[in-house]
Amino acid sequence: MKKFLQIASSRHTWAWPYVLFLVLFVVLPLLLIVVYAFTTPGGDFTLHNFVQFFTTSEAVNTFIYSIAIAILTTVICLLLGYPAAYIMATAELKTPVVMSMLFILPMWINFLLRTLATVELFNMFSIPLGEGALLYGMCYDFLPFMIYPIYNTLQKMDHSLIEAAYDLGANRREVFTKVILPLSKSGIYSGVVMVFMPTVSTFAISELLTRNKITLFGSLIQRAFGEGGLQMWNYGAALSLVLLLIIGLSSFFGNNDEQEAQSVL
Repeated sequence: MKKFLQIASSRHTWAWPYVLFLVLFVVLPLLLIVVYAFTTPGGDFTLHNFVQFFTTSEAVNTFIYSIAIAILTTVICLLLGYPAAYIMATAELKTPVVMSMLFILPMWINFLLRTLATVELFNMFSIPLGEGALLYGMCYDFLPFMIYPIYNTLQKMDHSLIEAAYDLGANRREVFTKVILPLSKSGIYSGVVMVFMPTVSTFAISELLTRNKITLFGSLIQRAFGEGGLQMWNYGAALSLVLLLIIGLSSFFGNNDEQEAQSVL
């Protein structure tokens, strides 16, 4: 009994369920994607799946367009989210609480329900669904992921540095560009990564808000696995691996930039 209590009280013991979860639902699926991407339906090694992607103009154009949409969405979210985060971080006590609830409440609703509600909103005002609706839906769904990292960074900022800048004769513009903005770089980088990664891989928003008129890279992957049958799973895995590499690179550079910003500060 005593030995059992010692084992149960060990931190390593309680870590095993999380290790098992990661192996079953993270490592194993990723390994399956890699295996499928480099094999034929018969199980033979091949690079044909990647060659098919790079030689298919529709797939390459869709990939480039998806990256462009993700970048544009990220920029819009940054332009909208930074002022909101700044107001929340510098306003009186009740203002950030109210604003936080306003941004959090929509997140309590299912993702697909929010998107369908957006479709009905556009239909109500007879606004055609297309690229504009797509960008609106993207920003609506992912804006909170930009606001809160920036807000957390600004909230923890040392305000004595701002007071020192004013004492040294800096005006508001100089204080913002030379003190506040550099201090919030880590939050900006985190928000950019958190918005860019889900945006570049989504497919439901584009299918609903454009009536399948605009195809994003996530839709190609979904069709390969859902409509192409088992014969297309290998190609779908190759597309997924390409997307994973892009997301991994964006996360890697984002982490490097964040660490560089923190080291400078």
